[in-house]
Amino acid sequence: MRRIPHSSLTFLLLILVLTPAWGACSSVGNAQRDDDSAMDEFGDFDEFDDFGDEEAEEVYDPLSGFNRVMFTFNDKVYLWVWNPVAKGWRFIVPQPARVAVDRAFKNLLTPPRLINSLLQLEFGKAGTEFGRLLVNSTLGIGGLFDPADAWFGWRAPSPEDFGQTLATYGVGTGFPLVLPFLGPSNLRDGFGLIPDGFMNPVFYFTEGYEGTAIWVGDSLNRTSLHIGEYESLKADALDPYTLFRDAYQQNRLKKIEE
Repeated sequence: MRRIPHSSLTFLLLILVLTPAWGACSSVGNAQRDDDSAMDEFGDFDEFDDFGDEEAEEVYDPLSGFNRVMFTFNDKVYLWVWNPVAKGWRFIVPQPARVAVDRAFKNLLTPPRLINSLLQLEFGKAGTEFGRLLVNSTLGIGGLFDPADAWFGWRAPSPEDFGQTLATYGVGTGFPLVLPFLGPSNLRDGFGLIPDGFMNPVFYFTEGYEGTAIWVGDSLNRTSLHIGEYESLKADALDPYTLFRDAYQQNRLKKIEE
């Protein structure tokens, strides 16, 4: 097993949650369903509209000052750098091609989801992930298409990560944490990025910054599929930091329950 360079691992941790923070084979007859699936990244906030109806609870946020600085930094990087580049990518590459690339990256990242499903004793999910990996990697041409869903009805299960695995075994969230370039998180999920990084197959088969370039491309492509959604969520917020902090926590609770 090749040892992961420290520089590559560092960049991996930066990229892994960039997309969800910012942004995250079917036949021709099923193309619209594929588009809808790819556009579900901000579906993580399905219950976003109901969020404000719940009674506000005081959140223990000892790093509030640091977190607000990091939130502002990430916001400026996204608006001034990442979003314009993603818009350029969207202009150059047709949406069906970007959706196919997104499917391929998701297929490539099956191992972390599969392993975490097993660690959580979610054997049904693990079996579905494994079956989808085999079918889509072969019949789906490396995951560009999704015959596992279209032909066998093996729809992608809700993704599992090591933060959710820790929660399954009773580890609490800890305090909120906003990571540079990464966005809202918490102490548990931030730590969970490390084992998830070691489960990532890309960094065992690439050298130096090649793996980083791959994941930058993945993040850029996904952002291009969700242009305007971040701005829409942020537009009417009196305090965007608090809104995204609490929405992140609500979304994580929903994922753990799944």
